[in-house]
Amino acid sequence: MQQGHARSGPTITPVQDLDHPGLEPYRNQKDAWLRVQAHGGTGLGGLFLAEGEIVARALFESKFNVCSVLITPTRLEGMRETIDALPPQIPVYLADRRVAETIVGFDMHRGVLALGERGQVPRFGDVVADTDCLLVLEGLSNHDNIGSLYRSLAALGPARSAVMLGPRCADPFYRKSLRVSMGHVLGVPTTRAERWPDDLKQLAALGFHTLALTPDASATPLRSLRVRCPSDKVALVLGAEGPGLTEASMAEVKHRVRIEMNQGVDSLNVAVSAAVALSQICRPG
Repeated sequence: MQQGHARSGPTITPVQDLDHPGLEPYRNQKDAWLRVQAHGGTGLGGLFLAEGEIVARALFESKFNVCSVLITPTRLEGMRETIDALPPQIPVYLADRRVAETIVGFDMHRGVLALGERGQVPRFGDVVADTDCLLVLEGLSNHDNIGSLYRSLAALGPARSAVMLGPRCADPFYRKSLRVSMGHVLGVPTTRAERWPDDLKQLAALGFHTLALTPDASATPLRSLRVRCPSDKVALVLGAEGPGLTEASMAEVKHRVRIEMNQGVDSLNVAVSAAVALSQICRPG
């Protein structure tokens, strides 16, 4: 392997040896494999890949540790100042597109992958104590929907917004979820339910208006609800498309609310529904 010359930022290493140990996380694209890796002996849980310039920049500006970067020459030209601003100890591997695609096993037309460290999942109590608007998700297994929900919350929620993942939710740090979110997964605090569905009862005890979004015609129209965030603390509870929220979850929420729609349309995509609801009950931060 030919070593790059020393620079003010990280050393850029042109990649010729595809067996370089630093490239192992890029070769192994199994999400489950990445989740269980602990970088640098820290003992913290797992890694993730940020794909594309927008998500890579979001990682570089976030609280998450950057482990390394794999980039093509064309993309390096457009991101030179950003790469130069990274700490010098971060490895940056330079590979032409053909070589990069051999390493990662998929189309590298976005030209950059950055490896990040997940760290520890923030505790439920720590996150909700500093939150005015909480998206609570149950059973959402579609990575596109997960990413879209984070993007909508970042765009339409108040400044102190967060996400709580309930049972059977897809991983927001999966490469596709991160990409669809435009990197906003990295800026929105995320916690996991600890005692489901009792956590919903706990949210109400902490002063949250818990709102279960449902297409049920008997539910309260969202626009008639006199709850507005951030003056009111809101937890918007969303279930998977099709089955929706479980009855056990529904039993623990304060309000069942619906979006009024034209006749002949029974529901909206869950991510679209969340965006509509947020636009009606929240003032963006």
